[in-house]
Amino acid sequence: MRQGRDILVIGGNRYFGKRLIARLLAAGDRVTVLNRGSSAPPSGAIHLVADRNDEKSLIEALGSRTFDVVVDQVCYTPRQAAVARRVLTGRTARYVMTSTVEVYEYEDSADPVRETAVDPLTVPVDLELPWNDEEFLESHYGEGKRQAEAVFAAAGPEFPYTSVRVAHVLGGDDDFTGRLQHYADRVRTGAPIAVPAVNHPATYIHVEEIADFLAWATAQDFTGPVNAASHGTLTTGELCGAVAAHLPSGEAVFQAVEVGEVSPFSFYRSYGMDNSRATKLGFAFGDVRQWLPKAVAETLGQDV
Repeated sequence: MRQGRDILVIGGNRYFGKRLIARLLAAGDRVTVLNRGSSAPPSGAIHLVADRNDEKSLIEALGSRTFDVVVDQVCYTPRQAAVARRVLTGRTARYVMTSTVEVYEYEDSADPVRETAVDPLTVPVDLELPWNDEEFLESHYGEGKRQAEAVFAAAGPEFPYTSVRVAHVLGGDDDFTGRLQHYADRVRTGAPIAVPAVNHPATYIHVEEIADFLAWATAQDFTGPVNAASHGTLTTGELCGAVAAHLPSGEAVFQAVEVGEVSPFSFYRSYGMDNSRATKLGFAFGDVRQWLPKAVAETLGQDV
């Protein structure tokens, strides 16, 4: 049985973050959760309150603490990454950043993309962009994550890090995004579902599986980016079919659009990630089609 570790989780005290914390505590790790005080962590975790954007606040909250692993669930910009890197260098033996499939927003390949498609060492960093502006940040989500990864990659061996590029997450009765509910509402009423004229599939991961993956990643020693996605891809039609199967009536009616806003899981380009690096490192992913009915039922409050 392994020794319990000292692990710091920054933010992420809901959805798959809270599941990660529960797994670490159950494994006997000593977990410290740092956030702005908006929510208390699960029983058994230490709670630190600080604004992760404020370097002085972060240093004061951490005091002299050191950690075996840091899991950063809320690093969205290169400014936040720069602060984390300065404060945590020398305090942790491993840093795990939750990144996103959105780092590949400019890739458009029929084949699932590998981590090498976006090399953080080649990504330019601009700390002067208006990263504190919420509208700018929302519209530059993928860019913020790319540049944050670049800040950590530039540190070299003195800051051992991995960035977990997470596929679109589904499942759980606490899915706060409203994306599956969007489809359920339209299937019930027969309202049209906007999709691109050429609608591409994407990779997904179950909320429990990404929590498992992050917990697993804390115990590994690989560095650099890694894709986290279940095996297989789904189209909007397959998602809506799974939603319709859990509703008493209604059907999916699709409306093709050439430009403009489309429904949440509809894509103008391919959004598939290659998960072979993580698989070779030893993580066993599930198949998206096997867990999809369960994920939809959980979120819509239906029996599996």
